[in-house]
Amino acid sequence: MSGLDAMSGPVVAEASVIGPAELTPGYFAGVMATGIVSIGAQLIGQRVLASVLFWLAIVFYIVLLALNLWRFIAFRQHMVADLHDPARAFGFFTFVAATNVTGAMLVGIGLVTPAAVLLGVATTAWLVLGYVVPWTAVLGNQRRPILDSANGTWFIGVVASQSVAVLAAGLEPLFPQWRQGLAILAVVTWSVGVVLYAACAVLVLLRLVLYPIEPSKLEPPYWVSMGAVAITVVAGARIVEMDEAPMVDVTRELIAGLSVIFWAFATWLIPLLLAAGVWRHGVHRVPLRYQPTLWSFVFPMGMYATASIYLGRADGLPVVEAVGANWFWLGLAVWALTATAMIADIARRFTRRKVRA
Repeated sequence: MSGLDAMSGPVVAEASVIGPAELTPGYFAGVMATGIVSIGAQLIGQRVLASVLFWLAIVFYIVLLALNLWRFIAFRQHMVADLHDPARAFGFFTFVAATNVTGAMLVGIGLVTPAAVLLGVATTAWLVLGYVVPWTAVLGNQRRPILDSANGTWFIGVVASQSVAVLAAGLEPLFPQWRQGLAILAVVTWSVGVVLYAACAVLVLLRLVLYPIEPSKLEPPYWVSMGAVAITVVAGARIVEMDEAPMVDVTRELIAGLSVIFWAFATWLIPLLLAAGVWRHGVHRVPLRYQPTLWSFVFPMGMYATASIYLGRADGLPVVEAVGANWFWLGLAVWALTATAMIADIARRFTRRKVRA
């Protein structure tokens, strides 16, 4: 509303702007971040800003689709290697989330048919990756122990699941003939996401407790732990707003109550993650410079704002809505700084290559 490197996660690669061979699937986190900030701007009435961010997200998405297609055709062995790397494989889920965020933006401007197509693509990818990635990267991986590779990117699977729920719930009132199916899809993917979050939280916590962690390894993707909770809140709020359907009716009150609890937990996580950043950059002096994994920090910032606004409106909580409206500007500032740093990094790398040539 973020692949990542060895200790980061979906959201990007170890080097920043590189060729398609080394491009990690987690770079779709940039689309997620830009899209969710655009949706946040729309929610608070900043339509011009929302439109600019919308088109930037669309261009970002198309470019990454082209680069990943190129990578699949010309460097397929690199993608296969990523699927078997527990520190990078979960980055593939950023494609699912980015596709659903793009669909949600399209719903916002009335392009519901393309949004429905994207939901179909994303749901299919979520189903396939939901079984393939855990098997190739973790369960079927011959390397042991595998727990030392658990990191913030593992929460991207949760984000992907909840993003399906968000878009399905958003499309439900626009396609009455599909209402029952969309209601089932939204509730099921929301529920799966909640269970997956609990599993990922246990595994990542065990990794932090059982294995030493270097400051350089405590990278931005750990913020996805908060972003995953925030998008769970958004999905829950959207389900609560859905029209009557058997699957929704039996879970509406439960989801509404849990969404408030999840929002409180996401809020509690923010100071903890900020403290980790101070420990990394302030105490241990790890340089703060652009790397693609920073998009995995931007997305949770924008997602928290959007989650607060949605929850406040859905459950009649004006204080929560106000928190989200104010937090949006912080998320926008972080997005602008990261986007500027990325452009500067691209320019620097292009210049170096041109000089060498």
